[in-house]
Amino acid sequence: MSEQMNELGTHIELKRPDCVLGWDVIHGELTVNVPLASIHAFVEFLKTDRTCQFSSLVDITAVDHPGRDARFDVVFHFLSMYQNHRIRVKVAVREDDMVPSITDIHPSANWFEREVFDMFGILYSGHPDLRRLLTDYGFRGHPLRKDFPTTGYNEVRYDEALKRVVYEPVNLVQEYRQFDFMSPWEGAEYILPGDEKSDAKAGAKG
Repeated sequence: MSEQMNELGTHIELKRPDCVLGWDVIHGELTVNVPLASIHAFVEFLKTDRTCQFSSLVDITAVDHPGRDARFDVVFHFLSMYQNHRIRVKVAVREDDMVPSITDIHPSANWFEREVFDMFGILYSGHPDLRRLLTDYGFRGHPLRKDFPTTGYNEVRYDEALKRVVYEPVNLVQEYRQFDFMSPWEGAEYILPGDEKSDAKAGAKG
């Protein structure tokens, strides 16, 4: 499989040197790095080239690297059912960049791109309906960014008096929370089996 992936990587680089920044095969999987400006043309090439025929979009996700100038990697996974090959395509994206939508090439990208926008705050140009997908309309922030607080910014509860769900600012920030790591329940007092015997011995000696 690695030999086939190396041949495929070489073919892609020879055919589209304008789109390929570099490629590698690790654990039998081909990963190609592509500049942001070329991603739309490259995805179209992967779908239409007779050697590639990556006609199925499997997933789009992202990885957050807060310390980098190009903070995010947008990662595409494609499948060629004709060649029985898979490929991963990575694009480095700055926080203020807009990624060209590929919904005109792969209509299934619609919800994938909305999810990446919702979770990471990455914007897409040319998307037909770019809005949140998994969080609520009034949700603040993007949960899969590494600087997003574990507690979030708001908490949700049902108000019996108002007879509706209400949103309130989190009043206990993460930095000051105390966790009992011996128990799955926060704040629980956990006694290890046998501890009561040592307490009894201590009482007898006293």
